[in-house]
Amino acid sequence: MNRNIFKSLADWKQSKTRQPLLIRGARQVGKTFAVEFFGRENFRNLVTLNFEERPEFKRCFDSYNPEDIIRKISILTGAVITSGETLLFLDEIQECPRAITALRYFKEKLPLLHIIGAGSLLEFALRSENFRMPVGRVQTLFMLPLSFYEYLEATGQEALVTFLGGISANQATANQATLSHSSANYSIDAVIAEKLEKELRSYMILGGMPGAVHAYIEGAPMPEIKHLQNSLLLTFQKDFAKYAATVKHKYLQEVFISAPRMVGKRYKYAQVNPHIQSRELKEALILLSQAQCLYKVCHTAANGLPLEAEMNEGRFKIIFLDIGLMQNALGLDTKLMFERDLMPINAGAVVEQFVGQELLACQDPYLDKKLFFWNREQRGSASEVDYIISIGSHPIPVEVKAGKRGALKSMRVFLDKHPDCPFGIRYSTHELSYFGKILSIPLYMINETVSLCRSFIGNI
Repeated sequence: MNRNIFKSLADWKQSKTRQPLLIRGARQVGKTFAVEFFGRENFRNLVTLNFEERPEFKRCFDSYNPEDIIRKISILTGAVITSGETLLFLDEIQECPRAITALRYFKEKLPLLHIIGAGSLLEFALRSENFRMPVGRVQTLFMLPLSFYEYLEATGQEALVTFLGGISANQATANQATLSHSSANYSIDAVIAEKLEKELRSYMILGGMPGAVHAYIEGAPMPEIKHLQNSLLLTFQKDFAKYAATVKHKYLQEVFISAPRMVGKRYKYAQVNPHIQSRELKEALILLSQAQCLYKVCHTAANGLPLEAEMNEGRFKIIFLDIGLMQNALGLDTKLMFERDLMPINAGAVVEQFVGQELLACQDPYLDKKLFFWNREQRGSASEVDYIISIGSHPIPVEVKAGKRGALKSMRVFLDKHPDCPFGIRYSTHELSYFGKILSIPLYMINETVSLCRSFIGNI
């Protein structure tokens, strides 16, 4: 599978300011595959240490001296490790906190060696180690499940990705030549739009976990894929129990199991389990968020950038790790994948999950992922905008709609309250268009948001 992270890894390899790299992400999102594929393709040799499979490798890090560490690894593996020619990969690095600490010394004393660590649930494993991340000597890259575009490429639909990527450039030319920026539209041929919507329905059921996508590519029937997704969900819960000595995994399980049904709602701890004190659930939710098993969508006043400056962490929603796992946990009938109308599976929280997941995938992989929403709580006139994103120098409101239609009252309230905001975005099954300060983008084109904004709106 072609993953977006490959470009980031290639840039890292050639960077003159390169530091040891730590790849973080939830379990089973493809970290090991990505690093090993990249290593085989771009280095003379790849040396992998998996601390979970072979715990004896931990003893290589009794010392923080990089030369001593390399000597021990070479003896244990029989590999010749040469700076500039070898990629040293420390997999499941959360099992060896000293290996994470050691990364800073590789930067200081052996800077020409390419070294990558990868792990999941780092916060869980490191809590009891009085551990501090070696900030300033290690780069962190965040990895997610496959985005919709990555899914299209993995399933042999590269032509669709190329087609969608070309629309923005074509539209920009058309706007400059013939269209007014106050009103413009672009109609995709019906046969192509139907194909895109079919692939979108498939993705919304399968999700982006590489194991599920690979099984689908290999022709596995949907019941088998559903069983695989169930196993992935159980694997996460078993991991929580593994770190029971340092984390109250009972609360982690409560928050994790309830997360799929909480998507799109204002998060209330009492709705998770009214019999558990909120402080226990709050700690569990923070850990799961840090481990990227779920993501908080925090309120922002959105009067300017950065959005974090006016963030209220006490008012938030969440999205889950993956839309396919979410659908599975909610017990959705997979037969809906073959229905032509998107409405049955796009309604409400599911489409909000999809949009949130795509917006995360569009963010800089070197930055910790963040999502925001806006609302006004006024008696008799409450308003809520699903997401707030930053484009250029502006906070931009985003509304999510399940079908082609739907009122945009909250969007209008936001635009009236923020007169400097140039426009709003609606993600839906409506055709691509711009009218009345609303840019409508089909759900399957979220990845093109920034370029489409510049095409229709101009320099923002």
